[in-house]
Amino acid sequence: MGRWLLSVLVAAAVLAGGAAGAAWWWLGQPLVLAGTSVELSIEPGTAPQQVAQAWVGAGVQTDPRLLYAWFRWSGQARKIRAGSYEVHAGVTPRELLDKMVKGDQVLEQLRLIEGWNFRQVRAAIAAAPALKQTTAGMTDDQIMTALGAPGQAAEGRFFPDTYAYSRGVSDLTVLKRAHALMRKRLDSAWAGRADGLPLKSADEALVLASIVEKETGAAADRGLVASVFVNRLKVGMPLQTDPTVIYGLGESFDGNLRKIHLQTDTPFNTYTRGGLPPTPIALPGLAALQATLHPTPSKALYFVSRGDGTSQFSEDLAAHNRAVNKYQRGR
Repeated sequence: MGRWLLSVLVAAAVLAGGAAGAAWWWLGQPLVLAGTSVELSIEPGTAPQQVAQAWVGAGVQTDPRLLYAWFRWSGQARKIRAGSYEVHAGVTPRELLDKMVKGDQVLEQLRLIEGWNFRQVRAAIAAAPALKQTTAGMTDDQIMTALGAPGQAAEGRFFPDTYAYSRGVSDLTVLKRAHALMRKRLDSAWAGRADGLPLKSADEALVLASIVEKETGAAADRGLVASVFVNRLKVGMPLQTDPTVIYGLGESFDGNLRKIHLQTDTPFNTYTRGGLPPTPIALPGLAALQATLHPTPSKALYFVSRGDGTSQFSEDLAAHNRAVNKYQRGR
């Protein structure tokens, strides 16, 4: 009986060793895929067993019980991160799990451009690849409420930058990041502002920075452009800036700014109204924020384009008129 029991134990050990060896071998072998690659989006809170089943359903041709057993045996099943993943031919079970534990996701990108208005932001959101569209039927006010900023105008409130996101993520998630980053950049710039600015709040700085963004043709001129508008505010002179008038015309603007437009009063017409417009008119970048809050010291009150992207700055109207004649009228 003792010999028989010993034989059974030895046989069991051999079988167990063989099974362990087979499992070890399987972990290093390429998984068979239904195509050259397989993609899967894992939602937060998905159980490891469901993750294994989802990979098989997406095109990894193996027994989901094997995948799940590997996830558990590795001790990393609960370290699997939600996100969008893609595996290619040759991937092994080890590499598959490692990718999910590291969060090595497939990411898309959304770029918000300096000077865009919120209409353009929404168009970019709508065209963004693999972004879950949840705001298409919402008004601008409803979007801001959903972002936790009820009553705040959407214009100018999103920092222009490139945002990477997982496939299938909500557009509100990306907008929330852009909104939070603008608040962070604005608060930081406002905290370090120069003394003596005619601005009462960070929000006013944002409005003026959006104008500086739209009026700057050459980066080297940005500080002087900001100086002109700061100087005008200090002396109570109307800002008289075309981009605000154009913004006030909305989608009716056909690209040709006419004299009648400058004379037609709207809340954004800085020829007919003094001070700042009620909201930003575009997304200001960090350089525009910094220039607005640290304008180049000058007495300039006017500027005109030289036709090459740069501007000619003047301290008085006579000098400005001479510059207009030279650079705009060729006299």
